[in-house]
Amino acid sequence: MFISSWRTGLSGLVIALVPFAPSLVAPSLAHEIVGNRFFPATLGVDDPGVNDELAVPTVDTFKSGDTPPVRQHDVSGEFSKRITEDFAIALGATYSFLNPTDPTVPGANGFQNLETTFKYRLFKDPAHEFVMSVGLSVEWGGTGAANVGADPFNTYTPTVYFGKGFGDLPDTMSWLRPVAVTGQVGYAIPGRNSTTTFGIDPDSGALTADTEFHPKVLNWGGTLQYSMPYLKASVIDLGLPEFFNRMIPLVEANLQTPVANTLTSGHLTTGTINPGVIWVGSKYQFGVEALIPINRQSGSNIGAIAQLHFYLDDIDPRGIGRPLFGNAAAPARPFGGN
Repeated sequence: MFISSWRTGLSGLVIALVPFAPSLVAPSLAHEIVGNRFFPATLGVDDPGVNDELAVPTVDTFKSGDTPPVRQHDVSGEFSKRITEDFAIALGATYSFLNPTDPTVPGANGFQNLETTFKYRLFKDPAHEFVMSVGLSVEWGGTGAANVGADPFNTYTPTVYFGKGFGDLPDTMSWLRPVAVTGQVGYAIPGRNSTTTFGIDPDSGALTADTEFHPKVLNWGGTLQYSMPYLKASVIDLGLPEFFNRMIPLVEANLQTPVANTLTSGHLTTGTINPGVIWVGSKYQFGVEALIPINRQSGSNIGAIAQLHFYLDDIDPRGIGRPLFGNAAAPARPFGGN
């Protein structure tokens, strides 16, 4: 699926590092706050945070690069739950509507494969606003509908995530302090190397065999953000209306490159560049972005994506927003107490 292929993680390392003992530290802040930096949940590239959150709904629309192209609409949701302060499990589901532009080709709709992401925060440096996490995303084969492209086999994607804010720049570069970057690099490994489909040649009656090789894919990308809340709280208050002080304009790049087992897929990189904005509230955020294909194979026109995202660790810090093993999170106040 277009969006679920972007969700990724790291396998045995995660399991080895997960601390299942209760936390002995003081109550933590909600969300991914590193020093004065708040990293929002981004729509295309997964953010480096480990949090209790609910993204519902996420909706997108785009026209594929197929010939003839297919107009696809997706409605998805994801629930992320911390097990410990640094380890979370996210569950995601997507329902797709496929509408071919060729009226002679029938459409289809159904669920994509269910997806589970395990994420562990490795490192956090508040002074330099830097955070790094690792994870493992599993797409469970056979849980979705084949008529919308859901694979019958599992796909495993180990991933590294990072985020870096520039609040440590000198005073002469203070206007760049609200800038932050995040990124991810994942390696999608299909559970099956190839699929062979048998048929009958209509002319000769002979048995035919068509083999499709399932490539291993590098999922990579990043975001460039300019935080208006950070500008007001940590650099300068321009006296703007509060609505604008809560905006984070950003550009995301979400790319996929087949790198192995590519006999039938080739090595062409596909993906989108997504300019947009996230509006941050005290207990939720709303984001909207354009989906601009980087080449013809990535899509045939500009699409769009939007998401409503709830901060469960602020909505109910002593209930559903609390780690299963550890202390309750103190409600976050990253933007001057708002």
